[in-house]
Amino acid sequence: MFECYPVVAFILPLISSSPVPYVASPLLVLGLFAAPALPGALIGQYLGYLLLQRYLSNAYSKRKELSHVIQAYSIKLEAERWLYKAGSVLWLILLILGNYYRIGSSYLALVWLVPPVFAYGMLEATLTPVRLPRPLKLATLLIGLAIPILISAGILIRVAGTIVATLVRFDRNPGANPEWLGNVIIASFIGVMTCLTLVYLLSYVHLSGAKRPIFLSTSLVFGLSILLVTSGVVPPFTKDTARAVNVVHVVDTTGDQNPSSYVSLFSTTPGKLTKEVDQINEGFVCGRDKVVDFVTFSVKYGCWTYKDTDGGWRESEVPLLHVSGETKGDERVTQVLIDTKGSTRWTLSINFAEIEDFTFKDAENSEELVTVGNKDSVEGWHIIQFSGGNNAPTRFDLTLYWAKNSSRSTHNRHSLLKLRTDFNRVTPKVERILMKLPQWCSLFGKSTSPHYLSFLGHLPINF
Repeated sequence: MFECYPVVAFILPLISSSPVPYVASPLLVLGLFAAPALPGALIGQYLGYLLLQRYLSNAYSKRKELSHVIQAYSIKLEAERWLYKAGSVLWLILLILGNYYRIGSSYLALVWLVPPVFAYGMLEATLTPVRLPRPLKLATLLIGLAIPILISAGILIRVAGTIVATLVRFDRNPGANPEWLGNVIIASFIGVMTCLTLVYLLSYVHLSGAKRPIFLSTSLVFGLSILLVTSGVVPPFTKDTARAVNVVHVVDTTGDQNPSSYVSLFSTTPGKLTKEVDQINEGFVCGRDKVVDFVTFSVKYGCWTYKDTDGGWRESEVPLLHVSGETKGDERVTQVLIDTKGSTRWTLSINFAEIEDFTFKDAENSEELVTVGNKDSVEGWHIIQFSGGNNAPTRFDLTLYWAKNSSRSTHNRHSLLKLRTDFNRVTPKVERILMKLPQWCSLFGKSTSPHYLSFLGHLPINF
């Protein structure tokens, strides 16, 4: 059973329509991950229990006054006590590490350390080594865990809920992460919390005969959860807890030929869009064959259609990146005219593997918007985002100062500049798609997301 704990994170994308089928029903997380984690924790502790018995049998063998039956029973009781105390040592180590690395929630380790130790000292402490060990009292467990559970239960539930909610917009670059990655994160969190919070309780199980009922009940819960996922009885998304999607009419001018117009459908939620595309029925093709670079992010898995995408935009709205001047020598300087053709919301990316600095001016009044110096980059690109009102400028002068180690190769076809201009306009094709969008899907956008209509342009290094 416990082998299912790490495996289930990888098999969910194969048996469910969504790799995260528990988003709309977070309680499924308990059945899918906590249920197999509990037997795993129990088996791990049972192995420690057996090792302790072997060690204690050597120690008790020197006490010849004890009969074999009493000695065997005492060893089991002593091992049970050591497991309880081992839980305190575990939380003590976490408390030390948390304070050493200044982790903000280290007080939780203190909460799980002090009350159980206090309860054990008051009710279970053996004041003389001559006295034989006794079974752990139930009162020790109840008194020791009351305060830790009251303080930390709500926090742990909220953290788990936050992780599940984050999976809705988990893929910053749609399709870039493995589908199972989100499952591994939530499964690891639940597995660790199960082992840590039940470390005291599980020490009572080995002598109580509760191992078999625990295995049977968790197997039943796990099997029922898998059945609910595979059958689709519990949908992964609903109208209230929807999947985040984007629908963008793209006019791509980055190629050598005429502008290419298509509609791109993608999602920041892990998983394929096959079910959504079948319901929309607008000629979409899905896969990883077409990577769309939206400057601030890339769509590595998505769906696209070229059908009926000629309307709703004009060629006069295609942005312009024009090299207006250049000086070559020890320091190469290039002037570029940028015309966003009416768009007041755009994003420009500059290749800092080739460029070391730049200035940016309003072409109409020569107002300097970005001065020389203090530039940084992310993965080799410096990104400028602009959003203005109706009277915002649309023509700019960009002066590029090339790096001394620039390739300057005429055969280098990589981009020097990448530009995306956005228009908050719904084209006829996008409108039809939005009307057919399933109720379990919701449009998701943030400051880096494109509007309904986007134009993509670039300036190659070998211009």
